[in-house]
Amino acid sequence: MKLCALYVIFISLLLVAEPAACADKYYKCVTDKGTTFSQFPCGGQATEHKLTVSPNVTPSSGNHVKLLNSLEREQIVRNLNAEIRSVKHKLAILSRDRDRAEYMQQQRLNRLMSDDERKSLTKDIKKQIKVLNKTYAKNTKAVNKQLSELEKKLKHYD
Repeated sequence: MKLCALYVIFISLLLVAEPAACADKYYKCVTDKGTTFSQFPCGGQATEHKLTVSPNVTPSSGNHVKLLNSLEREQIVRNLNAEIRSVKHKLAILSRDRDRAEYMQQQRLNRLMSDDERKSLTKDIKKQIKVLNKTYAKNTKAVNKQLSELEKKLKHYD
């Protein structure tokens, strides 16, 4: 009888001591339903892993909000800079398109023709260039406005 009582005490001590011993390990099981993690083996294919704490990890100081705000600010600044580059690229494209169209109009004038044709064509070319410059000014005004708004936003975050 005493042996049976000692057995019960021994087994109960093992059960009490076992969770403390297992506190630094876990089991990973991959099944048809997915991957599960447990502190107990979940099958024959369970793999045992040990928990390790990285020595470089410092206790949290409560500055998570500040860290997240600074990361968000950096992302906003990066996105604004990218958008500013994009808008400046649009301005360069508009300028290049206007120059190309103006060159094409000037080429019309250089073709061989009589003086009367040249005068009428010069008049038409001046009209076309005026329209081109007006359209260019309108487009660049809108893009410059967008660029100035982006730069104001960027200054706000710097």
